[in-house]
Amino acid sequence: MKVLPSIKSPRDLRLIKRELLPTLCEELREQIIQTASHNGGHLGSSLGAVEIITALHYVFNTPDDKIVFDTGHQAYAHKLLTGRQKEFAKVRTKGGISGFPKRYESEFDTFGVGHASTAISAALGMAIARDQQKSQDRVIAVVGDGCMTGGMAYEAMQNAGLLRTDLLVILNDNQMFISQRVGALGKALTKLLTTKYVQLAEEKATNFLQRFDELGNNAAKLAKRARSILFPGTLFEEMGFRYFGPVNGNDMDAMIDVLENVKNVKGPVILHVVTKKGKGYKPAEDSPTKFHGVGLFDVETGDSLGKSDRISFTQAFSKALLKLAAKDEKINAITAAMPEGTGLDAFRDKYPARYFDVGIAEEHAATFAAGLAANGLKPVVALYSTFAQRCFDQILHDIALQNLPVVFALDRAGIVGEDGPTHHGVFDLSFLREIPQLTIAAPADENELQHLLKTAFDTKAPFILRYPRGAGFNVPMDDKPKALPIGKGAWLKKGKDVTILAIGNRVHPAEKAAEILAEQGIKAGVVNMRFVKPLDTNAIDEALKNSQYIVTVEDNVLAGGFGSAVAEYLADKQANFRLLRLGYPDAFVEHGKSALLYAQYDLDAQHQADKILSWLKEK
Repeated sequence: MKVLPSIKSPRDLRLIKRELLPTLCEELREQIIQTASHNGGHLGSSLGAVEIITALHYVFNTPDDKIVFDTGHQAYAHKLLTGRQKEFAKVRTKGGISGFPKRYESEFDTFGVGHASTAISAALGMAIARDQQKSQDRVIAVVGDGCMTGGMAYEAMQNAGLLRTDLLVILNDNQMFISQRVGALGKALTKLLTTKYVQLAEEKATNFLQRFDELGNNAAKLAKRARSILFPGTLFEEMGFRYFGPVNGNDMDAMIDVLENVKNVKGPVILHVVTKKGKGYKPAEDSPTKFHGVGLFDVETGDSLGKSDRISFTQAFSKALLKLAAKDEKINAITAAMPEGTGLDAFRDKYPARYFDVGIAEEHAATFAAGLAANGLKPVVALYSTFAQRCFDQILHDIALQNLPVVFALDRAGIVGEDGPTHHGVFDLSFLREIPQLTIAAPADENELQHLLKTAFDTKAPFILRYPRGAGFNVPMDDKPKALPIGKGAWLKKGKDVTILAIGNRVHPAEKAAEILAEQGIKAGVVNMRFVKPLDTNAIDEALKNSQYIVTVEDNVLAGGFGSAVAEYLADKQANFRLLRLGYPDAFVEHGKSALLYAQYDLDAQHQADKILSWLKEK
């Protein structure tokens, strides 16, 4: 008889016999693997964290005690244990539950996440709120080792060490970053030092030694340092945390025992837990990077399903960068812990001395690139659009203000699909367009991407190149990248009734929309604008000569985006015009397959045509 169906909430979990927990963990893994194979998602990290999550809900009184996840891509077991088993089959699908913790979804989702290195800050805020409200609940932050490469985590830790409030941080070391040390001695020492008797004795000894002025204080420091020799937590201890670990995070008994021992320790505590990413599913264990975030796959073999044969925008960027770097040794590439996702893994393997992975530190990546540029190199910073938000000040202050030639390759710009609002890159045109001295370009397809990358390096000024996730449009690829004129688009079709000004990956759907309109007797012109900044005002002026009816189409929010730039130009010109802007409204876009979202927001070819036809009929 299965255990998981009987768990409607953690209250049920805490009632079952402890010896059933390993069986429950097996069932959780089975459910996660099966669902991810159909829906895609973050598999490896969720499999590795099953015992941690189960033990936390077993030992702590959630939801009164609060668990805060960092990034949230490890929280599938959490969703299954907190009343969402029926809904889990539709996780990440349109209308279904999110792949990340969301406050609106459950009282057990105490903080909404999706970006890394935020959990300790949020948990500390909750702990201070608890203290002021004189509550007795506990606050636990669950962070991955990768998240500890982000500076925000250390800002939070130094603040927690100063405030000295009760806070437990679980450092989930999945052997992808921090070195492991889980042997018999380490396990025995961790168990010994987390017992309340040893903790009390240590506290009394320290207090006693500190009574004897400098000699006693020196002795206390020496004892602390001696303890650090056996434990890799010196940095955390110096920041004011009590460090325990490492402990085997996939050993349920060990996790429960240690959590029971540390949950009443006063002040900030960090528990170092080592887990195996992809635990329980051999393909994921063997290829943890591949199975970090997956599409559809065959459970038996681990092979991907439904992959497009078309080259992706990411692959086009990767190949173009290699071509350009082969002829220019000044080109350097920087990523923030996403070499495979941004396509820089090929550059890393070919030019390791010119490749830099700075960890989850987008702010540092930007200013580091500024330093390279200031000394004569040609850096490209490859980020997901949603993470470029994190280095806005560095782009403005350290790069644009000094007019330094740093290229930003913003992958996953626009809708990204099932990862949802934390990962949709639909804001970059808006928050970057306001910065002086930036050039902002968006290729219509994978071939144009390589030409705009060449343009970016030749510009010798700050340059933003944004492009979407997924397969391109299967256009023929030119042999060599060539520079394109800055601020100049291309007319694809002339029309006397209406002109569609399209940017980026909405250009080809706009062409098709014009064909659909032609079947209705509407002659629509189409311009591939290429540049959001500077705008091709000549193309806009020419469009006005053909018709006063102009449509803008963009894979970005309407507020402050490409359409806004066109509207500002037309308004300042005091032109006689009618303008329809197609893009995303002033709201966060939900998760779902990209094709469904494009249709919902009138951005695919058919819905563009329908919307334009309806608008023209209103005249």
